[in-house]
Formats: sequence, C-alpha cells, structure tokens
Amino acid sequence: MNNIKELREKLDKKEISATDLVKKYLEKIKENPSSYFVTVTEEMALESAKFAQKIINEGRSGLLTGIPAAIKDNICTDGIKTSCGSKMLENFIPPYDAAVIEKLKSENYIMLGKSAMSEFAAGKSPENEGGAYAVSEGLCAFALSYGSSVDIGSAAEFYGLTGLAPSFGRVSRFGVAAFSSSFGRTGPITNSAHDCGSILSVISGYDSRDVVTKKSEDKNVFNDKVGMGVKGLKIFLPKEIFDDETDETIKSSVICIAKEFEKLGATLIDGTLKSYSYADAAYYLLSSAEASSNLARYDGIKYGLRGEGKNYDDIVSDSRTKGFGEEVKRRIMFGNFALAGKNFEDYYLKALAVKQQIKKEVDNIFEKADIIISPVLKNILNLTGHPVITLPCGRKTGVSLMGKMFGESVLIGAADAFERR
Repeated sequence: MNNIKELREKLDKKEISATDLVKKYLEKIKENPSSYFVTVTEEMALESAKFAQKIINEGRSGLLTGIPAAIKDNICTDGIKTSCGSKMLENFIPPYDAAVIEKLKSENYIMLGKSAMSEFAAGKSPENEGGAYAVSEGLCAFALSYGSSVDIGSAAEFYGLTGLAPSFGRVSRFGVAAFSSSFGRTGPITNSAHDCGSILSVISGYDSRDVVTKKSEDKNVFNDKVGMGVKGLKIFLPKEIFDDETDETIKSSVICIAKEFEKLGATLIDGTLKSYSYADAAYYLLSSAEASSNLARYDGIKYGLRGEGKNYDDIVSDSRTKGFGEEVKRRIMFGNFALAGKNFEDYYLKALAVKQQIKKEVDNIFEKADIIISPVLKNILNLTGHPVITLPCGRKTGVSLMGKMFGESVLIGAADAFERR
C-alpha cells in the first residue's frame, strides 16, 4: 500500500480517495509509538486530502497529488513546529516553508507530520530517523530527509529501504536548518528507486535563494532509465573496502550485490581510491567546523531557548549549555578547535585539501566507470557532492552506489534493475 506508483494509480482510478488514504495512515500512526513523529498534523492532513481529491476529480493530479508523507523535523514548515530534535528550538515555529515544501505543496502532496531525528542530525544512530521508520512500518508513503549522504543512506539501510542523496546543488537548501552546509542534502527515503525518482523530479531545480543550485534541463527525466537494466554499465569496486577495518559482514554485502549486478549484465572494475582511508577524519573535521559556525546563530537572544544571566555573555552561555545536547556540544568544540589560530592551517586546511584530492580521484574514476559501489557508512560518500543511492539487502544491510555529478537517472535505473532481479 506504500508504493507511490501504485498509490498514484489507485487514486487516479478512484479505487481509493485521498481522504480515506490519509485516514488509514493516521489510524496506523495512532497505533504506533508517537516518538517517531514529533508532530502529527492530522487536521491539516485531512484538509489537504479534501483539496487533493478535488484536483484528482478534475483530472489535474501530479506525481504526488494526494500522496501522504513524513517531513524531517529540520525542514521548515510554515506555522508548524520545527525543532531539529533540539531543546534549543523546542518552541520554534517557522513563518515560511522551505523550498522543497513549496515544491511539494505545488503538487498537492499531504503532510502527515514532522518526523523525529537526532539533534541537528548530528547523531550516529540511524534508528533515530523517524521518517525511515514511518515508511518501513507503513505509516506514510515516503519520507523527506535532510542530512549527509551517509545520514540518508544509513537510515534507509537500517530500515531496509531505498534512500537517495541527490547531487550537491540539485535541490535547494533554502529553509533547511543546516548542521554542516556543504555536506547536507535533501532527499527521499522510499520503498523503491522509482519512487525516489518521482520525488526528486518534484523537489529539484534552480532556486535563486540558494546560490549552489544549478540550472538544468533534466528536471523530469530521473526515471527515464527505469526498466532498462544495467547491461553495459561499469561498476567500480575500490580495493580499500576490503581493508582490515571493514566489517566482514559489510564486505560480504558489497561483494554479493556487486556480483548480482554482474549477473544482470554490468561490468565490474577493480581499482584503488588512495584517499579512501582519510575520508572519515576529513569529514568529521570539516563538518564540525561548519557546525560550529552554523550553530553560533543560536544564542537565546534573537531566537532559541532563552537562558538566564546578568549580562549578554551569561545569557548566551546558559542558553547553549541548556539548549544543546552532548553530541552537538562535542562537535561544536571540535569545530572551534579546528578553526582556532594555528590549528586552521594544521588541521582545517589540510582536511580541505584531502577533500579536494578525494574529489579529484573520484572524478578520475568516473572517466572509466559509471558507478562506484561502497559500504553505506563510508564518509567518502559525503565529501565529493556526487549523488548517492542506497540499496537494501535485507534489513540493516545494504550498499551505496555513487554516480557522476547530476547523474541520478543512472543510479535510479541501476537500483531499479537490482530491485527487479
């Protein structure tokens, strides 16, 4: 009942109404632990369903008209609390929508509520991704997430779903509370690669409010390779995934899925990605540095949890002490350390150089290959800005496929072929 393509057909054929569909999801949400939805927008969802049904009755439905979704709680929603999983923003109600919400509303989608998350997406536990849980339990048709490629991928892997982190610049970041601006992506977590392509076709596109978004002509072609198979595709396996630090189960999953692609007609290419082992250290240092800068705006004065004190410094200190959790504080401290004085040269600039070197190596690989296959929990996926789709191989197990910049259609086509096997 949760596949978007199937729901679209049922709604358009009047086999089910948008209102009845929403009521079924809301009933299931009430039967499940409420912790996975921090806010349930029941009244709004039912009103949206009525309007969506009117659009359907008029024969004007779009890809997502009447399709119910969960929205991650760091994506701004006009008039609806957006807390980012933090005490700092526990009462923050945005006066505007994020760009992706504007686009979803233009399709007359239905928001069932805001899904739970680790604080500012800084946590390391994929089970905290409430949207992924909601999709896996049939509480919504898809979830819209925001975080790093690994954040989206690990949540999808943990719950046995398909997750897509688009190319950096494909989807506007306007209206999303960023932890680390150059690594965050907004992408879907769904039951199929086809669903990922449908959602991306709606939320992607140029936005003058986000300078990194790109103008392109391929907005509606993300599913154009669905059903075409993988014959002729070249898939690169970095030998570094077989190092001693990689868990044996993870190695086996990567090899197993790579061999499945080979059976389907793809060609496997073995090779090396020399900077692979430096990715984790570079990512954590750079993302923490960006986080320390981004989170500096939360001072309890302009907005956020208001602390106590006799002067400005005391109020700000108390606000941040009470408002931020332990993991966020650690990342802020680490980021401040990396940016302070001589550390800027010794650590930050070197990490930045590693990032550029990794991107160069990845671009060189894509001159001879179409896809790089990798374990999900590898921060090399975060550093380069390339699109990444995560495939499930049973619950809590999967792999990530990285594609060429703005090459989402190839990834979606490959993932679809794997799903159909």
